Amino acid sequence: MERWQGKVAVVTGASSGIGAATVTALANAGMITIGLARRVERVEALKTDLPDEVRARLHAIRCDVTKEDDILSTFREIVAKYGGVDVLINNAGVARSTVGVLDADNTQALRDVIDTNLMGLTLCSREAYQSMKKRSADGHIIHINSILGHYVLPMGTLNVYPATKFAVTALTETMRHELRLAGTKIKVTSISPGLVRTEIIPNSSAITNMPILEPEDIANAILYVLGTPPRVQIHELTIKPVGEQM
Repeated sequence: MERWQGKVAVVTGASSGIGAATVTALANAGMITIGLARRVERVEALKTDLPDEVRARLHAIRCDVTKEDDILSTFREIVAKYGGVDVLINNAGVARSTVGVLDADNTQALRDVIDTNLMGLTLCSREAYQSMKKRSADGHIIHINSILGHYVLPMGTLNVYPATKFAVTALTETMRHELRLAGTKIKVTSISPGLVRTEIIPNSSAITNMPILEPEDIANAILYVLGTPPRVQIHELTIKPVGEQM
């Protein structure tokens, strides 16, 4: 992580779960870390248990990634205040497991998932890339994907969640080629966890009878991916809890 000391990392969906663990890990690792969230007060609250030096590196900006105007104004603010983006962690994600794809009157539930998991990720990646390109920065874009981005479980409560994650898998490869053909050294990585104890999984805090990952496990994987030499690109990293059947 030495080459990222003092560089700027942006994490979407930073108010809880993987996002909260990630902003803490990156700030501890020496990066100027900006957590984006609708519940921005939760990101601010993460500073409470941090040493003063680390606390000074963690910042929060209110941003709803389903709204392009929010994304545009947020990245303008980041450029103005911090100089630009070196690392982007696309973590924001939602699921609507109580609404089926074929249910009546489900349009808003479908849009919530698509706009967050797919469009938000794409637009944030675009703005981060533009910042990197203008400064000729060899940055890194990391998508928090899912094992459901590689195969669909035989369940009727997944909504369009797997479809958006399959799209992230395709987008990772699409972006890799665009970055390559543009002559950049910017990396792009997909990290696909199995079951993780986060708010996206109902009552996950009470799960004790099945294998499950903790948010810190994914944050540590992000540090590993970022810590590889400039010549190394981890394209896809799959992480499962020991004993998981999927």
